[in-house]
Amino acid sequence: MTDALTFQSILSGPIQGYIDEKKAVGYRFEKGTAMFRRFDIFVQSWNIADISLPKELVLCWTKRTPNETISNQSKRISLLRGLAEYMNRIGYPAYIYPKTLITVDRYSYIPYIFAKEELHTILNVCDCYPQTAASPYRHLILPLIIRMLYGCGLRISETVNLTIDDVDLKEGTLFITDTKFGKERLIPMSVSLKEQCCNYRMTVLAGKTGDYPFYPSPHGGHYSSSTIYSLFRKILWKAGISHSGKGPRLHDLRHTFAVHCLKKWVLEGRDLSNCFPYLSVYLGHEDLRGSQRYLRLTADLYPDITAKVEETCSWLIPEVESNGTD
Repeated sequence: MTDALTFQSILSGPIQGYIDEKKAVGYRFEKGTAMFRRFDIFVQSWNIADISLPKELVLCWTKRTPNETISNQSKRISLLRGLAEYMNRIGYPAYIYPKTLITVDRYSYIPYIFAKEELHTILNVCDCYPQTAASPYRHLILPLIIRMLYGCGLRISETVNLTIDDVDLKEGTLFITDTKFGKERLIPMSVSLKEQCCNYRMTVLAGKTGDYPFYPSPHGGHYSSSTIYSLFRKILWKAGISHSGKGPRLHDLRHTFAVHCLKKWVLEGRDLSNCFPYLSVYLGHEDLRGSQRYLRLTADLYPDITAKVEETCSWLIPEVESNGTD
């Protein structure tokens, strides 16, 4: 209980207990802990006499502040809702913020799905990226990261945090531990990607073992997500792909992987109702809802296969407004 001395309010016990519970089931909960520190100070100003979570306090803490986005407000609401549910379970009175009082459009961004020709051009640019004295292996690291993002549908944080031990070159698998929802998963690589990883390791990681970063930064540690984001924008420019502050984004490689995978299954005549859960697990989604939007995207982008998608998976395709997909 490393944060035991951090919390000083009357709710310090329940707060710490809830944090411990979240970490026990696999969540790192770093942002949640930081938010609870601010909440703990807030609670002290209320002079609560007993261990409880009054409605007035909850509504005051979760009230939207000037210039705050609804998304950020919802994070504070979700945090207190989780604490309240935990307190109720262990016998303390606590007001649970109703889920129906606020809704957030999780998929307001319309992802950019790269065409095969665009991906080919992007990879050609990566393969010709210049070597520099300051970053002697950048020209080898960047092409492999981009291929892994698209070829395995990974998040950038999951990719750059890989260690040598996480990449099993004998079995051709990646052990993903640094995940958005705290869920570890083991995913296979294609034969070609496995071969590229083998060549890469002999060149860039010769003599390195264990938890050494698979994508080492010349400054120590691993390459940062922000560095790859910056390089990707330069790649798009070199590839002649128009982009702005709204995209295409690096994360769109993951969206493209999912849509191309579904398209391939449809054209092969696969039963999507059976295959779809595998895609959801492969991507590391919390549940099927996180993957459903890819069905709609696939149907919208490829009208010629819409009938096949709706025939086998119409019950899974979410009904969305024209600007509500992601």
